[in-house]
Amino acid sequence: MIVVMGAAGATGGAALHALAALGVQSRALSRDPDGLAAALDGPTLATTRVVGADAADPGSLRAAFEGAEQLFLTMANSPVQVRYELNAVEAALESGIRHVVKISAPAAEPDSPVVISRGHHLIEERLRASGITTTVLRPYAFMQKLLLLAPGIAAAGVLPGAMGVARCNYVDVRDIGEFAAATLTRPELAGGTYPLTGGRAYSYPELTELLGELIGREVRYLDLGPDGLRDHLVGRAGMPEWLAAHVVEIQRLAVEREERPDGTFERVTGRASRTLEAFLGEHLPLFR
Repeated sequence: MIVVMGAAGATGGAALHALAALGVQSRALSRDPDGLAAALDGPTLATTRVVGADAADPGSLRAAFEGAEQLFLTMANSPVQVRYELNAVEAALESGIRHVVKISAPAAEPDSPVVISRGHHLIEERLRASGITTTVLRPYAFMQKLLLLAPGIAAAGVLPGAMGVARCNYVDVRDIGEFAAATLTRPELAGGTYPLTGGRAYSYPELTELLGELIGREVRYLDLGPDGLRDHLVGRAGMPEWLAAHVVEIQRLAVEREERPDGTFERVTGRASRTLEAFLGEHLPLFR
């Protein structure tokens, strides 16, 4: 049995759909099991048992993990992410789970300039120290996060940022879910560390040019610099301070470390990753 944590989120949901497409039974954890069950489509629900559990409650995790062999661990970025994921790791070890597939980050290092990435490093280190088989997925920027920029682009035709002309790798969460399903169902992939990107990296000037072509009007990139972007995200977009700081950190990381597409997804799955053009094409009304 495969347990999916973060099943109500974009990545966990994508993994559930991918497992269902393979006909694999899974157990989806949620603090709101009735809400999650109602949100799943029929084919996914047919192979999924939805179970109530809370990452803040280790006892509920141990009960939810009982009898399972594998865990897909993904949780939303937050100030409590490390504590909650470590709760899940400890519960998995106590419950006899033998393989954990963890969603991590590209710069999960002890001295990473991204605070949340340092947290991912701590969780990875705990998993490796336990001796349990650990598979680490390192996806880059989610295409789906670009939808958060749609209201500003639709209203003013402006994309604010702090990356200059540095390029950023984008990956569709549906591809992450399919890759995760592969690592959970193909034993030869277990234990590896896999970077996940799309087929092309884009700078914000290139992204605004692409959006302009797709929606038929000009979209401008406004580089605010790190401090200006942080102020904009907190004051205009209403982001909490920690999240605004995270966005600035990952944009500055793209400036400091050149991002290039990686062929891992195609090599492992045998197909090309979804393109940014195709993804944006699915959501153009939001940007107009």
